[in-house]
Amino acid sequence: MITIEYNREGLEYDSYALITSFFPNVETKQVLLTDSSEPLPADAIRISMDPEAKAGSVSFAKGETLPEDKEYYFEAKSGADVKHAWKLFFYDTMADYSGQQLPWGALTGVRPTKLIMSVAKETAKGDILIPEEEKNAVVKQMRSDYRVSEQKADLGYRIAILEDRILEPFRYDTNRGEGYSVYVGIPFCPSRCLYCSFLSYPIEKWQKQVADYLSCVERELAACAEIMKDKRLDTVYIGGGTPTALSAEELQILLEAIAKYLPMDRVQEYTVEAGRPDSITVEKLRVMKDHHVSRISVNPQTFKQDTLDLIGRHHTVEEVKAAFTLARSEGFDNINMDLILGLPGETLTDVECTYEEVKKLDPDSLTVHSLALKRASKMKDWVQEHGQICGMDYERAMELGQDAAAAMKMQPYYLYRQKNMAGALENTGFAKDGKYGLYNTVIMEEVQSIYAIGAGTVSKKVYTDGSGRIERCDTHKDLSLYLSDIEAMIERKRKLFGEDK
Repeated sequence: MITIEYNREGLEYDSYALITSFFPNVETKQVLLTDSSEPLPADAIRISMDPEAKAGSVSFAKGETLPEDKEYYFEAKSGADVKHAWKLFFYDTMADYSGQQLPWGALTGVRPTKLIMSVAKETAKGDILIPEEEKNAVVKQMRSDYRVSEQKADLGYRIAILEDRILEPFRYDTNRGEGYSVYVGIPFCPSRCLYCSFLSYPIEKWQKQVADYLSCVERELAACAEIMKDKRLDTVYIGGGTPTALSAEELQILLEAIAKYLPMDRVQEYTVEAGRPDSITVEKLRVMKDHHVSRISVNPQTFKQDTLDLIGRHHTVEEVKAAFTLARSEGFDNINMDLILGLPGETLTDVECTYEEVKKLDPDSLTVHSLALKRASKMKDWVQEHGQICGMDYERAMELGQDAAAAMKMQPYYLYRQKNMAGALENTGFAKDGKYGLYNTVIMEEVQSIYAIGAGTVSKKVYTDGSGRIERCDTHKDLSLYLSDIEAMIERKRKLFGEDK
């Protein structure tokens, strides 16, 4: 346990994010001090700042976790961006004390590619795409200003340039009108995985509510068609949960409702996250094909059977291969696979074996996730009971993922980070040319509004007036409450997406 003490509010977010990144397997407790003259308890970090926020200190008290007593002092230079200067000071303090560096340096709570593109355009002195030869200047600035490693700055730069090209058709254009995307959430799964924090109800226990749920989704689709009638629908994404936990007949009802109400004629990408291989059948694949679904996911997470059993996937490695082969045979030519690095007990050798199996199947895109410990997942309890998840070299595991993607002629095209990620790393999407996950890129970079349908979903209105303003509204996570309060859920979106005042 590390106790983090603050002498004033406003210091918590960035400092907590960095401390937990440098000490990822240690429980922390945050305390706001009323008397900063009290002596430090063992295994404590005290963060102090003067009233004008121009000078401060960070003190470490030795204990079982913290190896020595030490104190660092901060004083802002005249004319400096004090907030940024403090954050860099705090990062450098943690790096010096721990003897390690983080791959993404002092970046917390920011989408790396958005920041890198901003730096790149500033370097080029104009709102233009940056030629490859300008990369070194951008990498150098990311290293200097944010302590990002050269490798990660290079990765972020390459993704930012490609992402900017992918997103161009989705930005607001007065000639094409305002675009939007639709997300439909199906909150049912065959079983709940150990790492999962998403809304997920066991399909067997909730089967009687499925028909009512689909009826409510249809009412939301009808409302969406009316509310968004003057806008251009670009992508549709059905996620969950596991959408293919539905039967073929139920899936047919859902996709027919989407075809009935949404203007699908100009949709550039139609995704169904099949996800669990044990939920995929030839009947469901044919229903999706008949409704012109253009992209699906078949997600193994790992090709190590012991790990699949431990995390509650309830399917075999062979079922993954069979589901993928079946989807190919039914004509799906845009199949994504998800993998997770840092699952319990996995070694670098296990990860290498997983990549080799993926290469044999040769999907069209690959998303490599660094395991993120979420409060709502069962993994938190597992860690408390068993301790450290695994001790692999996470950076090397991610490098091997990049190598495997390159061997399949894929390039990285989107990237995002979350709190409490293994190795303080990232999630990266790789794809073959023309097989990029468009919805994923659009939602990460917030270039257009997302109309979200279903329990536990969040709609997002992105204003196109250049203000950068974004507003959100959610729906009930509780399934019974969602079913009984559906008109209120629709009204929330009517207010969100209604005419601007």
